[in-house]
Amino acid sequence: MSISEYSPTETWQKLESDPASIMVDVRTQAEWAFVGLPDLSALDKNVLRIEWKSFPTMENNEAFADQLLSQLDGSAPSEILFLCRSGVRSLAAAALMQEIFSAQGSATQCVNIAEGFEGDLDSESQRGKMNGWKARGLAWRQS
Repeated sequence: MSISEYSPTETWQKLESDPASIMVDVRTQAEWAFVGLPDLSALDKNVLRIEWKSFPTMENNEAFADQLLSQLDGSAPSEILFLCRSGVRSLAAAALMQEIFSAQGSATQCVNIAEGFEGDLDSESQRGKMNGWKARGLAWRQS
């Protein structure tokens, strides 16, 4: 199953143009607290936060799908946009949820946010400068 990807800028545009679309940040609580979160308040939206892997052990969150479905409260949005640090964990989360929604006969599309929140490592092995949500100048905040 192929998962579509949006750039961070395309993600903002999608969230702005489609009132039914939502963002799920699958990073860890530590990342949310110390690195920051996308700020969707200008769009009158909130970011759903559900860990894909739990810090500090980085074990898979076996309850991820149930937690997301519970937060959706029975209403599947048109599109769910998944975010992590660099686009790897979010791709896995999007693939799992796309499989679940497809099995349920839902038209919900699960999309990975390429580059993630911090983006790729630069030549000095640092994130947040080359690409990603923050480097693209999109709204974010410290929690």
